[in-house]
Amino acid sequence: MHFSQNNSPSYRLIELDEVDSTNNFLRRLDMPDDHRPVLVTAEFQSAGRGADTNRWESARGENLLMSLRVWPEALPARHMFAISEVTALAIVDSLGAPFSIKWPNDIYYADSKVAGILIENDLQGPLVQSSTIGIGINVDQRRFLSDAPNPRSLADIVGHDVERRSVLEHFMENFLNLFGQITDGAPDAIDALHRRYKSRLYRLGQEHSYSDKDGTFRATLTDVEPSGHLILVDTTGTQRRYAFKEVRFLINPL
Repeated sequence: MHFSQNNSPSYRLIELDEVDSTNNFLRRLDMPDDHRPVLVTAEFQSAGRGADTNRWESARGENLLMSLRVWPEALPARHMFAISEVTALAIVDSLGAPFSIKWPNDIYYADSKVAGILIENDLQGPLVQSSTIGIGINVDQRRFLSDAPNPRSLADIVGHDVERRSVLEHFMENFLNLFGQITDGAPDAIDALHRRYKSRLYRLGQEHSYSDKDGTFRATLTDVEPSGHLILVDTTGTQRRYAFKEVRFLINPL
């Protein structure tokens, strides 16, 4: 493990060789009182986490593995999904037009997953006190060994290795800009962010297959609410509303 001093006043940077999980590291770290964002990167995670109990596969030194700790100034807890929107938009803005956001915050190229995000929010009364944001971006890894159904890397997409540092710097520039717009909870800024998020959604306005606790069905993705709930309209015209993990996108249905 080594620490790198960031000369910018915008955020602090800690670079690690290996760690169990960058999110775990940040949540264990004693934080000073200046509350600048803290970015931790790692060459390898021995226990990288995805959503719930999922593991995040990454070959050593080939991808971007990082976590951010941020302290919103006055973001209401009812708008904490905006943190997810900021992060997802910062990634797709860094990567370009062909990339989209699969609800709630996976980053896709066509039907393949390029990046994943895991966010842990700490609340204090009606406000978000802090957020720990774990991010994995498949950059140069060409071969994936886990049973994840559809991973793909930037290098595989463009046909050559990609400079990880450049991707990281573009992401941080975009993230800090977007986060700065919503950290004080201004309704107009949060609404504008939400509209941008919806404009980059994977499958928006298209009919596809999904599954929930009752089985498989066809539906059109029509909306995501500011709370983060997904809205689907099935082939009978019935509107279905889902929280995270209550519905599954069938990418390659049988």
